[in-house]
Amino acid sequence: MKIEWQGVFPAATTQFKEDLSIDVAESQRVVDDLIKDGVDGIIAMGTVGENNSLLPEEKRTLLKAICEVVAGRVPVITGVSEYDGTRASEYARDAEAAGADGLMLLPAMVYVPTEAELVHHFRTVAAATSLPIMLYNNPPAYRVNITVDVLNAISDVENIVAVKESAPDPRRFTDLINALGDRYALFAGLDDVALEGLLLGARGWVSGLTNAFPQESVQLVAAMKRGDLETARAIYRWFMPLLHLDAEHDLVQSIKLAEQIMGRGSERVRLPRLPLAGARRADVTRMVEQAAATRPTLVAAAA
Repeated sequence: MKIEWQGVFPAATTQFKEDLSIDVAESQRVVDDLIKDGVDGIIAMGTVGENNSLLPEEKRTLLKAICEVVAGRVPVITGVSEYDGTRASEYARDAEAAGADGLMLLPAMVYVPTEAELVHHFRTVAAATSLPIMLYNNPPAYRVNITVDVLNAISDVENIVAVKESAPDPRRFTDLINALGDRYALFAGLDDVALEGLLLGARGWVSGLTNAFPQESVQLVAAMKRGDLETARAIYRWFMPLLHLDAEHDLVQSIKLAEQIMGRGSERVRLPRLPLAGARRADVTRMVEQAAATRPTLVAAAA
């Protein structure tokens, strides 16, 4: 499938059974429901999909199952989040064989590389596959910044085509476009600066809270596309208390709790995470219930 690299790509959750084994059928259902709600692509096993809490064979089994249920309706992009280039390259090859349409490639986990090491990592994985690759830049979470210099150094790698930008500073979008033009398709990757990213040139949004409120997310991006800033701004203002959760340390637990409250999935998470408890759980529950009670669904349906 040719990927258009635009629109809403939710970072889908991985669903677990009570014994915390992967619930393949429920993971497929979650993805199928998102597609029915109009999303433009699926990110399988990104941060929200708890990639690094899955065993290698689990990742491959789950990816194959997701590709099967998607059945070509939208592109499937899978996270490549490994400890070194060898493991990342092996997963990239296996993902291509399993039917993935693209990769979301992270820096190697745990180790903080020099820029030369980061360039080498990206080149190594890109050489292992023919799939198009979106790089994932998230300095607060992974302590690595994919700089303009790094992106310039790999600009000749034809299958590295996009960047998910999750730095909290929206000025990055303008700086990247000024320095690199349209060489890379930019995606907003941090939910609570998504509208700013779209205004400044991002073509799409890799979103966490879309798992709980997909229709509003799709409408927000659609409003931006047609130039209806008033509608986009209204949805964004309603959404913002929840979107802030995406920038917190416990984003996965918060998003999965929101999914559960909205009847879309389970809050079960794997270690090292634990489900939210106490005051934090009460606060997130209140926020989700408030959003559900005031949701602007179908505000833009007639436009």
